[in-house]
Amino acid sequence: MPLEGPARIVSELTTRGYNAEREAVTLIAAAERPQPTLEQVVEQLPERTLVVRTEHVRAVLEESTPASSESSPVSSESPPSNPSRDGDDSTDRPQNNPSVSTGDPSQPSPTPRTDPPVETEGSVDHIERSSDISRRSLEIANDMTGESTGTGEYKDFVAVFRDRLERLGSKLRGRFNHRPASAIQSMPGGSEAAMVGLVNDIRSTASGHWLIELEDATGTFPWLVMKDREYADLVEELLCDEVLAMEGTLADDSGIAFVDSMSFPDVPRTYEPSTADRHVQAALISDVHVGSQEFMADAWNRFADWLHTEEAQHVEYLLLAGDMVEGVGVYPDQDEELDIVDIYDQYEAFNECLKRVPGDLDIVMIPGNHDAVRLAEPQPGFDERLRNIMSAHDPRIVSNPSTVTLEGVSVLMYHGVSLDEVIAELPEEKANYDEPHKAMYHLLKKRHVAPQFGGHTRLAPEKEDYLIIEDVPDIFHTGHVHKLGFGKYHNVLAINSGCWQAQTDFQKSVNIDPDAGYAPIVDLDTLDVTVQKFS
Repeated sequence: MPLEGPARIVSELTTRGYNAEREAVTLIAAAERPQPTLEQVVEQLPERTLVVRTEHVRAVLEESTPASSESSPVSSESPPSNPSRDGDDSTDRPQNNPSVSTGDPSQPSPTPRTDPPVETEGSVDHIERSSDISRRSLEIANDMTGESTGTGEYKDFVAVFRDRLERLGSKLRGRFNHRPASAIQSMPGGSEAAMVGLVNDIRSTASGHWLIELEDATGTFPWLVMKDREYADLVEELLCDEVLAMEGTLADDSGIAFVDSMSFPDVPRTYEPSTADRHVQAALISDVHVGSQEFMADAWNRFADWLHTEEAQHVEYLLLAGDMVEGVGVYPDQDEELDIVDIYDQYEAFNECLKRVPGDLDIVMIPGNHDAVRLAEPQPGFDERLRNIMSAHDPRIVSNPSTVTLEGVSVLMYHGVSLDEVIAELPEEKANYDEPHKAMYHLLKKRHVAPQFGGHTRLAPEKEDYLIIEDVPDIFHTGHVHKLGFGKYHNVLAINSGCWQAQTDFQKSVNIDPDAGYAPIVDLDTLDVTVQKFS
């Protein structure tokens, strides 16, 4: 059967054991007779070649006497392309995994569906995919790779917190007749006052009330939250350094204000997410941890093979939210749990795993705390050496966090180290490891992925606060905690995607029971979620 487009070419090469660069596929597809061109390229590949590269195709096209009169040269300036998929998959899947967390019942929730493990013994039938690449769209925003300017000096920290207060405060100031701290200090007792600021301190009084000190660019002012007020439980959700607004009445001596209301930057309750105008899906995964003795290679291979099947024909995007490898020296005695001890060898092994997925996927990756980048957030994307190693299928490698827009659907990708801090600071019913999406809700409410400075989450001062959630995303995707959970907060789909690493001895010591071998699949046209299980 003649080839009909890039997707068919990728499928043909995959069945022969090869992956291919996008531009190489484009050059073959653009030839007047793609099939003879592909045959000649394969015939002339050097021994042990795994990836068909652009130069392999160009060498064939530029030969003065092609092996087949049907093949024709193609301009080397042909742009790279991303083949697309089409088709209809309306099969309902059984909900047979009660361990999958589907979110707060009081919130609108996505449709959870969990499939049984995919059997992949023997050969995998590779599907024919559409070549209509014009329908795909992938845009990156807030990628700070190459933009790092922070030196760690005091003035840098002052600048980033001023930026945080200004940008998040602007989302609150229009709701109140607010005053700076210095102006409130000079107002007469009994006056109504409102202030927007950073939480500088939280402490309880001897009588059980709460004293919240807010700070802005002019100074600080104390606000007293009475324990018997209906909003007193919101104090339990507060983190130092987050931005909020308080409104209340000054005491007679004007030295303190009694709080009447408390407001957060938050996601508007009326928020309506964007959706794609066709049926297309994205696989959201994280925490692969290649190099660990507990890396679940068989589960990963089943996932990769499943992506080649008809059931996965609508999956056109793959988003990896950090921790591609296990890393070295991340926690005490980690070397005793490593299967691969060299960090570069770990990334080479990860790249081999990446080669198993279809070559016509659009792939986006951000780093995590186990990856070979700086620990302080925001984390720039990988350096050139690691990018060259992780080159299979030409992935887009961006910073942590970054926003990826897929056919109009914005996805905020953040690895999720701050979730540890949120879960540690908040009451268990409001944030816990078994329901990681609930901790994510608080980050959306605060409009910042890592609001608290000086705790477990390392933060780097930059020219601006890259950790602010400036625009409301349609999907919020995290990893890190190795637990699967998803739900909706004010119509924003929050997903923590689990991991691909079985429980390590270290995880046992800290009582972490991971959800491993799961792949959440999001329908971008409806924002429904299907969870595929491969473990």
